[in-house]
Amino acid sequence: MSPLQQVTILGATGSIGASTLDVIARHPDRYQVFALTAFTQVDKMVEQCRRFAPRYAVMVDETAALAVRNRLRAAGCTTEVCSGTEALAEVAEAPEVDTVMAAIVGAAGLEPTLAAARAGKKVLLANKEALVLSGRLFMDAVAASGACLLPIDSEHNAVFQSLPSDYQRQPTVSGVRRILLTASGGPFRDTPVEALEQVTPEQACAHPNWVMGRKISVDSATMMNKGLEVIEAHWLFNAPAEQIEVVIHPQSVIHSMVDYIDGSVIAQLGNPDMRTPIAHALAWPQRIESGVAALDLVGISKLTFERPDFDRFPCLSLAYQALRAGGAAPAVLSAANEEAVAAFLDLKLGYRRIGDVIAATLERVGQMPVDSLEAVLAADGAARAVAREMINRHACTR
Repeated sequence: MSPLQQVTILGATGSIGASTLDVIARHPDRYQVFALTAFTQVDKMVEQCRRFAPRYAVMVDETAALAVRNRLRAAGCTTEVCSGTEALAEVAEAPEVDTVMAAIVGAAGLEPTLAAARAGKKVLLANKEALVLSGRLFMDAVAASGACLLPIDSEHNAVFQSLPSDYQRQPTVSGVRRILLTASGGPFRDTPVEALEQVTPEQACAHPNWVMGRKISVDSATMMNKGLEVIEAHWLFNAPAEQIEVVIHPQSVIHSMVDYIDGSVIAQLGNPDMRTPIAHALAWPQRIESGVAALDLVGISKLTFERPDFDRFPCLSLAYQALRAGGAAPAVLSAANEEAVAAFLDLKLGYRRIGDVIAATLERVGQMPVDSLEAVLAADGAARAVAREMINRHACTR
């Protein structure tokens, strides 16, 4: 009998982390949780530790770590609780670990995810920013260490499944004409553009198909989420911007497609449930049961498609602009977006101003070189400072 795969989950208390644990729980003969990490969600972490008994739990916030430690001791749980950002990297690169689920949202997930790649782990990448901020550095680390990189975003996982099994990141050699990333269009696909000025955070977070966190829900509404996926697809599959297209597909049944030069289009279909790509990546190249219901195509009855409207979704256009510019531009795009979305959720910035803040920040900061992790983080910090300045300016003129 083969030994259990040891899994570290970065961002265990988020939706991806919870779905990963759901899949792992279905296969106790295959997987064992080595470490769980979170930022401040004490109750969820305590519950997860009591159920899965990881060797380590990491809370970035020291006060939260103390609370988790005390509650686990009282419950008789032997999990060792650590705190701080350095501990995130330690449980990602630990020699005992086979697989790392990288699901920390935003730039905070970059360093531990890069540590896992450098350590040669099987990296299940749900953190877009690792590639958006530091695509070349990250892919170089994967190549140098021999890490196995598997995408978890439903779109990239669908592309991965639709490519040849021996794909070597050479689309032309493999006969790939286009990578088609599908998008639901979010909650405002049919909303009059002028009405978007009045959008509230609650409306923006009400995704029609997926249950997600607030930040990624807003990104879906603005289609920045899809823009970041375009940049991520560029690095994962070595395809230029011109070879990556976005198609709005409201039913979210076809998760993405690959168009080949012989006229074939290969797609991956399934119910909109993140446990499918998680199970696929955990077991790859095998298949395991995920808990996802079988797809009822007759019940769906129709699948529709349309092109995105860049006037409605300027953030998508800005992402293509950043990808073509290269250098620090994608990192600046991501950082400015994080700041703008946070301000919108805090009622400090109007929904339509999110794109304005990002565009202004790209114009001022986007040309910095990024040849090291330190340079990436410097670009991120510079972009955040400019974005906050823009946010304050917009707040003063509301």
